[in-house]
Amino acid sequence: MKLTKTAIAGLTKPGIYWDKEVSGLGVRVGASGSKSWLFKYRIGRGRDAATRKPTLGSCDDLTPDQARAMAREWKVQARDGDDPLEATKRRSGELTVAQLAEDWLEAHATGLKSEQAIRGYVNNDIVPAIGRTKVTDVRRAEVIDLIEKKAAKAPCSAAQLLIYTRLLFEYATDKEIIPINPLAGLKPSKIKVKGKRAPLKQVQRQRILSADEVKQFWTMAEKVDTTRLSALALKLILLTGQRPGEIAGMREGEINGRWWTIPAARRGKTEQPNTVYLTDTALDIIAAARDELARLRRRRTASPGDFVFETRPGSALTTAALDRAVRRNLDRLGNVDDEQWGHWRPHDLRRTMRTGLSACRVRPDIAELTIGHGKKGIVAVYDQHAFEEERRAAMVAWEGRLLAIAEGRDPDADRQDNVVQLDAVR
Repeated sequence: MKLTKTAIAGLTKPGIYWDKEVSGLGVRVGASGSKSWLFKYRIGRGRDAATRKPTLGSCDDLTPDQARAMAREWKVQARDGDDPLEATKRRSGELTVAQLAEDWLEAHATGLKSEQAIRGYVNNDIVPAIGRTKVTDVRRAEVIDLIEKKAAKAPCSAAQLLIYTRLLFEYATDKEIIPINPLAGLKPSKIKVKGKRAPLKQVQRQRILSADEVKQFWTMAEKVDTTRLSALALKLILLTGQRPGEIAGMREGEINGRWWTIPAARRGKTEQPNTVYLTDTALDIIAAARDELARLRRRRTASPGDFVFETRPGSALTTAALDRAVRRNLDRLGNVDDEQWGHWRPHDLRRTMRTGLSACRVRPDIAELTIGHGKKGIVAVYDQHAFEEERRAAMVAWEGRLLAIAEGRDPDADRQDNVVQLDAVR
């Protein structure tokens, strides 16, 4: 008989019922009424030949078409001399992509400045798509499909996804889990972006906040659905132009009067510490964070080494928390969905500040030093001057411009005075 769903449902008497479409495939009905697929095959020839009759799976889990496809595949393996039952047992111990990814993240991503971003690509893109697939079964075509789907929505992110996926399978080849990386030689130019072959390259994000967004953010940051510490940290990013992670991990022991020294150990892109001038507004924000911690009774007294933005004893605010704070309050923060870059993110506050320094007519080299970018090339070797006065004046100029925007005043009204002030310290 042909074993269809209807036919199987009608089987009640215990025994084995063979399928007329695929020889060796049958349904075993147990005394309890359970029904499972089995496949009878021979492995080897002559006196050494052996008959196998293993269960393929429950009739509730495998459809007739799936069972037939599995039986045909096993029949080919048996004909080639490989026992499919033993092969299946061996494969049951093989790593899935999700398990491989967990090992790789632990070995190569833990502790990196980009760890959060890498884990995001793995857990939000790779694992949902192919996580349950055995590493040995991953095919180049399905990974390309994964990348192209990402590219249709976010070409820049797709480029990063390709990099991390390729590194993941390179790790598998190094561990001899697979003989060759299925993504070997896969170039961005092979990826389709919105149905067309186009270079898939990582484009530097260029999103900055408009004057209206700055005003709305500065006004509403401490009134939206987030912790006050997150709101204050976001404001300090825009005011000082330092990286979100550096702000979130600020410690009391790093602050000396009006200067904040970020140690080299907390600066992922350089081996040099960075000193940041703290304006009146910056000091007010830090004082407000201390008051908030006192209100929450998380700290009775401030001591050197304590986090300014402490979420619980001994733990600092995270960049992930800052990102969530922004995403939860897009409308109330006036966060416009830009046609090219989408909504602004915490790091875009830093870019906005740097752009604002240029609007204040701060020299480019001073502006770069102000946000913590080091000197480059031969200048870094021979010019050891810290330009503290120039950086102080740049911070003060930007503070004035920022507050003018936040208060709805013309930020360029006092620009001439700012230029004079900057010239005076050159």
